[in-house]
Amino acid sequence: MLGKRLKELRELKGLTQQELAEIMNLSQQTIGHYEVGRAKPDADTLNLLATYFGTTVDYLLGRTNIKQPIETIAAHHDGEDWTPEELEDIEKFKEFVRIRRQQQEKKK
Repeated sequence: MLGKRLKELRELKGLTQQELAEIMNLSQQTIGHYEVGRAKPDADTLNLLATYFGTTVDYLLGRTNIKQPIETIAAHHDGEDWTPEELEDIEKFKEFVRIRRQQQEKKK
């Protein structure tokens, strides 16, 4: 289920495997292996993928069919006129950056 959902989410964002790999600091082969079920991401990578795609690890793993988390995140307003959807995307990206930073710090 992970491979199918990962591919679906990647394609919905209009990304190639290579583009997603670069965003996640992985190789294109690794993304390809995830999508066909030859490899499984570790917990940190699963969290990073879920955050990037605005979903949950449970959705990625097929434990639920609910794609979007129930809770909403309030975004910092910087004076721009952002739509609610844009504010949600901003918050998702902020969380993605936080998780990626934590993952990189663990590797040091």
